[in-house]
Amino acid sequence: MEEIVNKVANSVLEVFDLEDYFPKGIRTQIDISQWLFEGFLLREKDFREQLKNHDWSQYQDHFVAINCSTDAIVPAWASILVAVHLAPYAKKIIDGTIDDLNAALYEELLPKFDYTAYENKPVIIKGCSKKPVPTRAYILAAHYLQAYARSIMYGEACSAVPLYKAPKKA
Repeated sequence: MEEIVNKVANSVLEVFDLEDYFPKGIRTQIDISQWLFEGFLLREKDFREQLKNHDWSQYQDHFVAINCSTDAIVPAWASILVAVHLAPYAKKIIDGTIDDLNAALYEELLPKFDYTAYENKPVIIKGCSKKPVPTRAYILAAHYLQAYARSIMYGEACSAVPLYKAPKKA
């Protein structure tokens, strides 16, 4: 009987798994519509009063995304005011969704990596993560890796999609 050889484990292929770098912490979505009259109308005095009475400490050390889930036309200052109240407690505050928040976290993280370990090597950006890694993070990782890698693929080693191959050097 022939021994089964794991060719992937024995290959020079480097795996770049964004899930390994998924920032730890609680993500929270704050929907401004909860403080709008009938979810659509911002009455400034009432809005400010509700923010003043809200327990902001519950967001201690959270990553927070602020948005409005209704079709209300909300002035820009409303989100900014919410962010001002959150500032003493939250680790990070963005305008947008949880997906936007995760993308923003990776946008801070990925430029700081040392990609020299991937110099002239075939790299696979691992897909199929169990954590909510946003597409923008994969795009950014490919961008940074492209300056170093000999080739870049996406997916799993058994079914990778080729994305990039460095030009041959003269």
